[in-house]
Amino acid sequence: MHAGPYDGEPASIDAMRAFIAEQGYTPDSGGARLHHEIYLSDPRKCAPEKLKTVIRRPIKPI
Repeated sequence: MHAGPYDGEPASIDAMRAFIAEQGYTPDSGGARLHHEIYLSDPRKCAPEKLKTVIRRPIKPI
């Protein structure tokens, strides 16, 4: 889960990438398979620092 403004998402994705590697997996992305985002907050009604986004990333064993 990423909490905060959308421009902070790359740091969350980098943290996910590190965790995935520590657990013995690698991202399974390419072509159309990138990460998926599920927006839980409406940016029109919520302050940027309170936005919440679920980030899902396909993985595969190393």
